Amino acid sequence: VQLVESGGGSVQAGGSLRLSCAASGGARFSAYAVAWFRQAPGKERECVTALSWSGGNTYSADSVKGRFTISRDNAKSAVYLEMSTMKPEDTATYYCAVRYLGRGSAEDGDYDYWGQGTQVAVSS
Repeated sequence: VQLVESGGGSVQAGGSLRLSCAASGGARFSAYAVAWFRQAPGKERECVTALSWSGGNTYSADSVKGRFTISRDNAKSAVYLEMSTMKPEDTATYYCAVRYLGRGSAEDGDYDYWGQGTQVAVSS
């Protein structure tokens, strides 16, 4: 499976961005759990939000609850991350990841495929 993120950029605090992740190859996209991770400079990679292949399990980090929303379009083999009320601490490289027939895990080791990342910068 190949994953390509897009939609990153610079935004002022309080603003919004929408990230996209396009998948190709592999099994039918609906069979994959999907997630967005991020890594800020000097920090460990963390899970932002995840969605099970069935859509029945969702994880969101406390720091983004109420602000970030993950969604998927299986027909387009795509995952999205809607980010609103953004804060400077949201500045990071954002990665999408998928795992076959899995739950929406927050552990990066659970994911099989990763995108190359897209950078997001939030200024105060």
